[in-house]
Amino acid sequence: MLRAAVALSICGSLLATPAAAQSITDRFKSLFGGSSEPAPSGAASAPAPASEAEVELTCPEVSIRPGASTYAVGLPGKPASGNDLRFQATIGRTARECNLGDGMVKAKIGIQGRVIAGPAGAPGNVDVPLRVAVVQEGVQPKTIFTKLYQTRVTMTADGNEPFTLVAEDIVYPAPSAAAGDAYVFYIGFDPQGLKPEPPARKRK
Repeated sequence: MLRAAVALSICGSLLATPAAAQSITDRFKSLFGGSSEPAPSGAASAPAPASEAEVELTCPEVSIRPGASTYAVGLPGKPASGNDLRFQATIGRTARECNLGDGMVKAKIGIQGRVIAGPAGAPGNVDVPLRVAVVQEGVQPKTIFTKLYQTRVTMTADGNEPFTLVAEDIVYPAPSAAAGDAYVFYIGFDPQGLKPEPPARKRK
């Protein structure tokens, strides 16, 4: 019999507030409880789904990719430091939830953080780019799922605003019980995702 246990990185029980009537922050609290653990420090084809007899659901740990824990923006043409810093975003807390059905793992990942204005002054709205990936670690790591998410933060005179993102559409083939421990949820800021794709070259 499959053990479709839900693994959470936070304490507290689920709330029963309907998701349709909730804000993003409320969804974070209702899906993952009232509190969560502090954020941790620190492309290939997906494998075929394991047979149901081999599957034992595990919910991978959430880890921040090295070098992707902060997102800083400076004045145009200036380094994002000192008096030229416009704002900096950091990740503070994370949470995750996994469910197994029809040979697929459906996961939700919550991310909370802050955007702090720098000496150069932040713009009125800040777009925060966050990438979520499911990776099978090993000698040759395999990216099972990856997607860029964006959330907009409206800055106020305080210059210190929270942001919340709940990625609710993470779906990937359930790994075997032996391979499940090698899976990791990687998160981090991905500023490259904000840049528009170059226009396609016209054929001659």
